[in-house]
Amino acid sequence: MPAIPPNVRGAVITGWGSALPLKVITNHDLEQTIDTSHDWIVDRTGIHQRHVGGSTVGLSVESGRATLEMSGVELSSIDALVLATTTPDRVVPASAATVQHQLGLSCGAYDVNAACSGFVYALVQAHGMIAMGAKKVLVIGTDTLARITDWTDRNTAILFADGSAAVVLEAVEGHGQLLGWDLDADGAAEKFLYSEVGGLIQMDGKEVFRRAVRIMVDSATKSMNHAGITADEVALVVPHQANIRIIQASLDRLGLPMEKTALVLHRTGNTSSASIPLALADALDNGRVKKGDLVLLVGFGAGMTAASAVLRWGGTTADGADPAVLP
Repeated sequence: MPAIPPNVRGAVITGWGSALPLKVITNHDLEQTIDTSHDWIVDRTGIHQRHVGGSTVGLSVESGRATLEMSGVELSSIDALVLATTTPDRVVPASAATVQHQLGLSCGAYDVNAACSGFVYALVQAHGMIAMGAKKVLVIGTDTLARITDWTDRNTAILFADGSAAVVLEAVEGHGQLLGWDLDADGAAEKFLYSEVGGLIQMDGKEVFRRAVRIMVDSATKSMNHAGITADEVALVVPHQANIRIIQASLDRLGLPMEKTALVLHRTGNTSSASIPLALADALDNGRVKKGDLVLLVGFGAGMTAASAVLRWGGTTADGADPAVLP
């Protein structure tokens, strides 16, 4: 992917929010229905529990509303809503349109399906719209994977879950937060993780693991190269929350310690498009990011897709001052 051209209008994240269904399924619950154990699941995935329930629209509205309230923006000022999801509530129309209506927005709204890479795909697209003149964009990542999971299959039932998280991007004077990005896909590998229309998730776990580590490292490296930074400058990594072993192997190859990683996997499971923004929101809520920090978002997903982005938190200006948010 190309580097960001100079003098492009940038953006910063000014609000975030998340939503998880109330129902929790623990590993001990799964022990009662499939041939597995809590220790086996934790050792292989890092997951202790997962949230299930709700709809893609309902969860998106909840996280989107919290995000809009935090940012304090006027609803009429939102220029676009981008919903990253691989589980829309209907085949037609896009769930984003219904979310837009329920949030009281009057703007363009569309879905992006890049599976677990979807939120970063949507975030990059939102920056592109701002570079072309938009001033405020709401980006939501939501998936309700429980309804396409085979709960009798021990290989997939232990992994997937439901959730949502969102951010508001606002245009600023100057470059903004996005320093480098990369989007990728390898359609030849789609057979390793897929769900037919009306069907359940099918996964070749060993092949997904092997390819996931490679494409996450490749994408992250490209984004850091575009941003002109090295791994040791990164303050926080926000990876796709799929499997703790994939995360550990990827960070080892990148030369990044686990201490710099945002993790919610143990309590949320794999929420696909929601996993990166859920982990980011959790890190922000817990004060793990300060102004000027370099944050690396990186993920992979069915397709197989990959996506990454390097953000300088709070944005930058030539003289080091806070970038001014455009009205």
